[in-house]
Amino acid sequence: MDRQHSHRPHSRSPANRVSSAMSLNPRNPSSISTSMLETAHTKAPQDSACRNRQAHPSSILPHKSMSSQAALVFSDNMFSDKNYSSAVCNKMLQEIGNSELPYLQFIMKRIRNAAQKCPDLVMEAIYNYFTDNPQISSRHKFRLFQVLENVIKASNCLEEPWRKNFMQLALDHMTKSTELEDTYQDAASNILVAICKHAWPMVAQHLEAELLTGIFPHRSLFHVMGILSSHEELLNQEDRAHWEELLAQIIAKSVKFLNMDLWSKELLKALTKPSQTQKDHPPEKAFLFTYYGLILQAAEDSTAVRTHLQALLETSHQWPKQREGIALTVGLVATRHLDDVWAVLDQFGRSRPIKWTLQSPIPKGQSMEDLHWKWASSTILLAYGQVAARAKAHILPWVDNILSRMIFYFRYSSWDETLKQSFLSATMMLVEAISRSEGAHSYEFAQTSQLLECLMVLMEKEPPGALCTTSRQQVINIVSKLCELRPPIDKDRKSRLLSTCFRSVFALPLMDTLERHTCLFLEPPNIQTLYSQTMEALDRMLQSFIMQCPTASELQSLLLHLYPWLASEKAHERQRAAYSCMILLRFLNRRCCLDPKEDFRPMGQLMGTLGILCQDSDRTTQNSSLEGVAQLYQFLIHQKEAALQAELQIQQELSQSGADEASPWSTQDQRTTKVVLPKDSLFRQDSSKAIKEIVRYLTVAELTDLVWTVIEGLGSTNAVRVQAAAELLLTVIQEHGAKLETAKVANMGRAIHCRLCAVHIPEVKENILYVITLLARDHTSELVAAFLDFSMPLDSHALCLWKALGAEYSTSRLVLAVLLAWLQERPLFTRPGNGSLPSKEKTYLHSLAAMNTLHELQFMQEFEKVIQEAYPQLLLALLTQVHYVLELNLPKAKSLPRQQAQKAALPSPESSSLEALKSLLSTTGHWHDFAYLELQSAWKHFSSIGTYAQGVVLLARAMVQNNCEKIKAVLGQLLPSLQSQEERERKVAILILTEFLYSPALLEVFPSQTARTLLAKGLCDTSPEVRVSSLQALGNILFHPEKESLLRAQLPYFLEGFFQKNELAVVGIMNTMSEALHCLGMQGAGAYSLNVAISIHTFFDDERDQIRAAAMALFGELVTSMAGGELSDLTQVYQSMVPLLLHLKDQCPAVATQAKFAFYRCATLLRWQPRHILFCILAWERSLSACHFLWTCLMTRSQEEFSIHLEQALKYLYSCHHHMKTWAIIFIGYTICYFPQAMSQMESTGDIEMLLHTLQELERDPDPSIQEFATGQLCFLQDESIRYQK
Repeated sequence: MDRQHSHRPHSRSPANRVSSAMSLNPRNPSSISTSMLETAHTKAPQDSACRNRQAHPSSILPHKSMSSQAALVFSDNMFSDKNYSSAVCNKMLQEIGNSELPYLQFIMKRIRNAAQKCPDLVMEAIYNYFTDNPQISSRHKFRLFQVLENVIKASNCLEEPWRKNFMQLALDHMTKSTELEDTYQDAASNILVAICKHAWPMVAQHLEAELLTGIFPHRSLFHVMGILSSHEELLNQEDRAHWEELLAQIIAKSVKFLNMDLWSKELLKALTKPSQTQKDHPPEKAFLFTYYGLILQAAEDSTAVRTHLQALLETSHQWPKQREGIALTVGLVATRHLDDVWAVLDQFGRSRPIKWTLQSPIPKGQSMEDLHWKWASSTILLAYGQVAARAKAHILPWVDNILSRMIFYFRYSSWDETLKQSFLSATMMLVEAISRSEGAHSYEFAQTSQLLECLMVLMEKEPPGALCTTSRQQVINIVSKLCELRPPIDKDRKSRLLSTCFRSVFALPLMDTLERHTCLFLEPPNIQTLYSQTMEALDRMLQSFIMQCPTASELQSLLLHLYPWLASEKAHERQRAAYSCMILLRFLNRRCCLDPKEDFRPMGQLMGTLGILCQDSDRTTQNSSLEGVAQLYQFLIHQKEAALQAELQIQQELSQSGADEASPWSTQDQRTTKVVLPKDSLFRQDSSKAIKEIVRYLTVAELTDLVWTVIEGLGSTNAVRVQAAAELLLTVIQEHGAKLETAKVANMGRAIHCRLCAVHIPEVKENILYVITLLARDHTSELVAAFLDFSMPLDSHALCLWKALGAEYSTSRLVLAVLLAWLQERPLFTRPGNGSLPSKEKTYLHSLAAMNTLHELQFMQEFEKVIQEAYPQLLLALLTQVHYVLELNLPKAKSLPRQQAQKAALPSPESSSLEALKSLLSTTGHWHDFAYLELQSAWKHFSSIGTYAQGVVLLARAMVQNNCEKIKAVLGQLLPSLQSQEERERKVAILILTEFLYSPALLEVFPSQTARTLLAKGLCDTSPEVRVSSLQALGNILFHPEKESLLRAQLPYFLEGFFQKNELAVVGIMNTMSEALHCLGMQGAGAYSLNVAISIHTFFDDERDQIRAAAMALFGELVTSMAGGELSDLTQVYQSMVPLLLHLKDQCPAVATQAKFAFYRCATLLRWQPRHILFCILAWERSLSACHFLWTCLMTRSQEEFSIHLEQALKYLYSCHHHMKTWAIIFIGYTICYFPQAMSQMESTGDIEMLLHTLQELERDPDPSIQEFATGQLCFLQDESIRYQK
């Protein structure tokens, strides 16, 4: 009704005020007439007739007495005979009194049909029946009144005599008291209402006379006036205007009655009289509130107005319609007496009963008096709303005061559904009144922010799982109105408001669940309609926001709050959000309210979100999203066209050279630059094609936002959403990956790594990794830098990303180059006193991460080829990196607390750098070099700065001795390293060059003079280590051939020194001799080799550990120098194999190490195969199976020396060292087992007895495998011994 009133022209005339008041009355009462009966019992006569059709085939009536049926069976033309027809009518009128409802309806329908053809006859019959039968019951009269009302309404014309007669009949019964109470009076009053259709002035004249007698009229008169005022269809437009003028005159003349105590008391009594039902006001009561308000409005005495209003407010506030009526009266009075109304409401709000209700809620079991005041706050709220609605233009200065009072009562009153609805109704009336005021936009309302807070509280208190009322809808509608006022809603409050509204609406359960919540309601609401209206209100609110602030930033703010719901894990929430988003985009396209010149940054993010939803599992969400994409495309094209037109216009103005010259920017040119919209079918069939089309027009910034949005979608727990995001990401990167900003790609790579851990679908993971491969084509360095951030250590997902980077050969080369560049970024830092690392100097982490990554890349098939190609660079880089890590001297994990040490149970940088170097040798086929260092335990030299140089020397020496094919390539990389600014690089280079001087490949790269020049420059290096190494290298035999004979001549003297008693002296001489043999290179000891070998063998079993170790090391060096020697020179090698094999279990680790290395060198010289397995067994195996393998290698490859091997093994049975005896017995056991003829070669029974005695001791060995072996061998030997003796 308020909405209807807003369209009426404002007038200050009394008639118009009355019209406005009456039209605002929402009551629609009607008499208890046949309409109710018809709706309930339409089919009853027909059903009855059907049941009785067989027994009474000619009857069309329900089951009655035969006489009744005979009297009532007539056709439509029977009324031609007046007397007969009158008798029939009388019979029907008589039957009305004692008929049941189905039959009653039938009779009334027949009478109504008869009245349409012969109205006078029927009306005469009714009037005569009343006159002739005054003794009939009240119930019978009540039904006759209903019939008469319908007949009068159905008549096209009512003659004057009938008007008077029926009016008098109505007046006689309107005030009569019967057992039917008000129902009987209302039925009589409705006759007057029906007469108004034909002669309203006559009725109005009587009403006026009755109202102005000074005696408070009977309720039936107000019943008639209430219906006349509220039912627009009763009077035509002209008559309605006259009626309102008459009513205004009546009201003006009734003002004097306010001073009559009796009249006023009767009025209040009528207003407070309880209704039969409290859901709706009867027409008379609804009119009374309006009538009272209009009288007070017309009054001039403010004291009287205040007195009456105070008296009205002190009545009961228990029932909703009573509260609404009181508020309506107060609002009507405020039209002229705003100050008085404000004062009365203020005084009433300060009264003691109101304070009591505000201070504490009324407990259960309260008295009736308490119930009268419990909801007084709701009345006050409604009153303020009505005041705002009626005051019209005068309300603007009062808005803040009214709002402050409403907010006060809302916050401090006892919370219940009544208070909530009253607050919402009052607020809606207030904001609508403000909206209708022409000067509202020039005002700034200070209380709107507080009102919004109250509305958010209301929305938050709505039950999240139910939708039973219009509260959400009302709140949203109020917000839509408030956003039009000044000051505008601040960003923070708007943000909270949007979040609250979205959560309250989008998070509602599914429709079936909502309907189940109302299944027990007596009058359940239409949930579908209620939900649709709520969603429409929400959409209007968003549109209001954008209309009040038509900027791209405002739209972005709205979308930011919508995105979480578009990405919700619940399908129905995504469905609702997608639909709202589509409606908003459609609104933008229709209104074109955004400036085309303004940069619309949300385009990319919105495109990505909708693109993912186009593949949603819910079909409705798909359709809404696809239409949203189409709307977004139109919006984008509109912006592009506007920008093109603006650019063309500027160019036309600049190129305009004269009035007669043709413009170079012709209309045809403009058409060619115009963006052509694709067919609508593109946006209806294939979402991927539609997205490809729209992405073509995105800027780089928008494209970046799109990619970021899709990457965020990869983190969803919804498998369908993740798959859609991966497909969209792949589509965009395939087409436009090269356009992305280089600086942003790194962060994208990091984000993809974070999301990859949550992806469990193989196809999705494959698509994501292929995206990385595509991005690496144009953004290799950025992705490498980004991936280094999470490569210490590398998890499985990081490894997958690195594999994707190297999936293409051209890219893998770039990746390796970038990693090498990062590896060479080696800053040093000075550790503060507290041991922490300065943040500005933590860039060394990238170097360590690159080292860690290179280690892992060596095991990847994707990088196998490029690792082989870059072996020289990698070798030098990793050797330098080991030195760098040692320089850093990072803290160890063991120095941390226990829990942190457990978390830090990761490879240290020292071990990582060394493992990277090891894996480089082993994975690129240089395992021979790896074996040389492993068997010497040379890797330990790389664990400290002091021994680092020795480790590098041994590695380079291994490459020379194994004739490594990469020596030439490494030599090529040494030249730049020798000129490096970093000392550690020069140090590594000079150490390697010094050893490479012994390689024949050196002279194939550059002549000896060039090498001499390089070393001479090293003498001037700033590093002492480089200068010393250069000086030592300059003394190489390559540059001084005469040294060969001199060194070889010293060998006999070295041999004499072996027999000194001083252990250290002997060890020193052996080490010096080893170094001399190394300096001689491949020329070796020459003719002295045999003497040297024989001399060394005597020290293999020396009791002194250091001498045994030094002797074996010297023998190994001798064997290496014998490479390529004559077969006769190898005799000593064969004879040394068993001692070396048995000393693998020497109790001294140094001796065991040297024995391994010497044994391997001998096997290399003898060309044993498979040498790789032999190395692995020597390096890492300790089991009996390893012993068996080594025995097999020895015995199968040197069968000619079988007797020598067995003889040497038998000597060790007499060793005082248990472990040596154990190994010897195992060797002999294998020999006897596989070569039974060995028993015949045992020359003495003492050897056999010693063998048996040793086996018996081994049966008590703590190792179960040794015990088992000894037991088995004893049985075998005893059998063989008996067989041999025989």
